[in-house]
Amino acid sequence: MLLFDWGTYNGLTKLKAAATLGTKLTEIPPYDFSRRRPDEYFTSYRELALKAFTTITAHAPYYNVVSTNKAVQESVKKALLNAVRKAKLAGAEIFNLHLGWRAFLDERDLETASNVLKSLSEHMLISVEVPYTRRMLGLWDEVKALREVVGEDKLIASVQLENAWLLETGASETGDFEGADKQATVDFWKGILNKTLQLSKGFLSLRFSQVIGFALGRRILKKRVPLGKGYPDLAPLAKALAEFMVKEVREKEIPLRMHLIYTGPPKTKYRDTITLYAEVMKEVVNFL
Repeated sequence: MLLFDWGTYNGLTKLKAAATLGTKLTEIPPYDFSRRRPDEYFTSYRELALKAFTTITAHAPYYNVVSTNKAVQESVKKALLNAVRKAKLAGAEIFNLHLGWRAFLDERDLETASNVLKSLSEHMLISVEVPYTRRMLGLWDEVKALREVVGEDKLIASVQLENAWLLETGASETGDFEGADKQATVDFWKGILNKTLQLSKGFLSLRFSQVIGFALGRRILKKRVPLGKGYPDLAPLAKALAEFMVKEVREKEIPLRMHLIYTGPPKTKYRDTITLYAEVMKEVVNFL
């Protein structure tokens, strides 16, 4: 019995390499949707990916879902609808997206986002990423509210684990990554995973890469780095993931397909994807 699907993002030309390495999941990257690739590209993606992978996901292009400019708002919605259509052509089961920065700074942000997500959810399951700063849309309670509007069977949380770590520890506001790393114990990560479970149905969607921080004016921004070169520490996370997946999902027979997607820098992504999988599975054997 497969415990969880694992893999990374791959363009069409990288699918054979990813399959040869044994990854079980492939994600269509955001640049495949922003480069205006023809429909044939996505049908070719589906034909090849379905032969080699158990799960195909898609990552939306990086657009702010909400804008105060009506013309921009309509343009973004149209672009996202075109992207989800192409994702379906490529065989994707989940369309994942960041909601982006707040625009109105009031209830209109969530209302506008929910209208876009309703339209997208007519095509496939939508996963919304929890952000790393409160300046962005998609906080835990906001995802819950969106699910109530869009439908719990149509929208789930997709947790980029280092984003949740930055958000929960406050490191995205203070820039104290070292102090935040000390807070990231096994119990800390179990709390994050339980929050994710409450906002999941059908799939439990997890992502991870290590990051470093830098200041841009008053904002603390993150930069993804190769595994072992940044924060948070992988060891307690791997232990928490192993115990949670086995004890809280598998043994309780919760009907979820779990996946873990590595989202680090392209140059080392295959090596790091395999390392991430191995570190988690080395902990899993202690619970089987």
